[in-house]
Amino acid sequence: MKKSLFSLALVTFLSAAAVTNVSAQANKMPGTVMVGGAAMYPTKNIVENAVNSKDHTTLVAAVKAAGLVETLSSAGPFTVFAPTNEAFNKLPAGTVETLVKPENKATLTKILTYHVVAGRMTAADLKKAIKAGGGKATLKTVSGGTLTAMIKGKTIELKDEKGGMSTVTIADVMQSNGVIHVVNTVLMPQ
Repeated sequence: MKKSLFSLALVTFLSAAAVTNVSAQANKMPGTVMVGGAAMYPTKNIVENAVNSKDHTTLVAAVKAAGLVETLSSAGPFTVFAPTNEAFNKLPAGTVETLVKPENKATLTKILTYHVVAGRMTAADLKKAIKAGGGKATLKTVSGGTLTAMIKGKTIELKDEKGGMSTVTIADVMQSNGVIHVVNTVLMPQ
């Protein structure tokens, strides 16, 4: 009895140590950022990382519903302004549920690709473009629309075509096929 209790305690201790070691290793890997309670590894692509963030479950479900998983898993590179679950919750009640219906796939795709810019634009690249643009930078999105990037204090803000504003809350989440900037509001195309 004592031997099996000791074995159970040892297995429990080793399991906890292994989990702690994995977490410590994630924090030591250069370029790894924690988002939504999960390590975002620069060696993984946008989709491989996003599915692990508890703050981006709505975005991941929308990407799947729009059929964009393969695209955002490709070589890219892409710059993705990734709205959190809270950002989606700011939309009028029922909006997300309506958008993920098959008959609304084109609209959902347009909204999601409005959050994507071709190429890898880090926060430093965005700030440089904003400075060169006299305080504003126009970003061409994959959907064909434009976003206006500005700096407010130390943060980057984005203005959509409808005048809505979103703030980058976590910048430079590097991916193997681009970069993610977490934003706090869903951006809407015209």
